[in-house]
Amino acid sequence: MTMFSASGRSWDVVTLAERPDLLRPALELGGVGPEFMQHGPVALLASAGLLSHRWPEHFAIVLDAGRVVARAVSIPLAMGVGGRDELPDHGWDAALLWAAEDALRGRRGTCVVALDIQVAEDRRGEGISTVALAALRHHAALLGFQQVVAPVRPTGKAREPFGDLMEYAGRRRPDGLPADPWIRVHVRAGGRIVKPAPFSMTIQGTLRQWRRWTGQPFEQDGLVAVPGGLAPVMVSQALDLGVYVEPNLWIRHDTG
Repeated sequence: MTMFSASGRSWDVVTLAERPDLLRPALELGGVGPEFMQHGPVALLASAGLLSHRWPEHFAIVLDAGRVVARAVSIPLAMGVGGRDELPDHGWDAALLWAAEDALRGRRGTCVVALDIQVAEDRRGEGISTVALAALRHHAALLGFQQVVAPVRPTGKAREPFGDLMEYAGRRRPDGLPADPWIRVHVRAGGRIVKPAPFSMTIQGTLRQWRRWTGQPFEQDGLVAVPGGLAPVMVSQALDLGVYVEPNLWIRHDTG
C-alpha cells in the first residue's frame, strides 16, 4: 500500500495484484464514456475486468477509509519495435491491439499506456483523479517504466463535436492551464501534449444499433451529433450504417 496526498488529504493506493478482493467494487465505478463506446470492435479488449486478469499489477485502486473511490487502469506497450516508431494515430484502438500482440508474442513493454481512470460519482471534484494518475505513474516507475502515455479523451469537447480537436485542446484559462478539465489534470501533473490521435476509436453499427445506443432517431444522412460524442456520427441511410471516429490527444508523463 502507498499513501498519496492531494487537496490537503491523504489517500491509500493499492494494486489489484496486492488486493484482488477489491476487483468488484473497482469495476462497479462504471465504464469509460457513453454507452456506444462499449460497442467498438476493440471494446472487449478494453474491459477493465479483462485487463485486471492479465495485468493486475497495472490496475491501481484508490481507497478512502477502506472504500474504493477510484481506479486507474493501464497496460504495458512495446515501442520501437515492428514499425512502432511513434505513438499511433489510431490511439486507444491501436494501443490495445499492440498490447494484445505483445502479450501473444511474449514481448515486454517499454512504456505504460493509461487507458481508464474512473472516480466514484459522489466523490468527483475532490482531486481524486489527480491521486489516481499519480498512483498510476508511481506504480509504473516501480515496475521499471520511465514513461506513461495516455490517449486522453478531452470530455469537454462533447459540447463541440463539430469543432477541431487541436484548436479546442489549445484553449487556455487565464492561469495558463488548459481549459478542458481532463487535459488540465494531465498537464498540471506534468504531462506534455505530444500529438493528436485523430482516429483513436472507431465504432460502426447499423442505424438500429445506433438508435438503441443513443436514443437518437438517425433519420437523415450526414453528420449527427450524439450525447457524449467528441465527434459526430457519419450516417448513411442507403448503407444502413453509422460510423463514429473519435479523436483523442496523446499526452506523455515521465515517471522519474
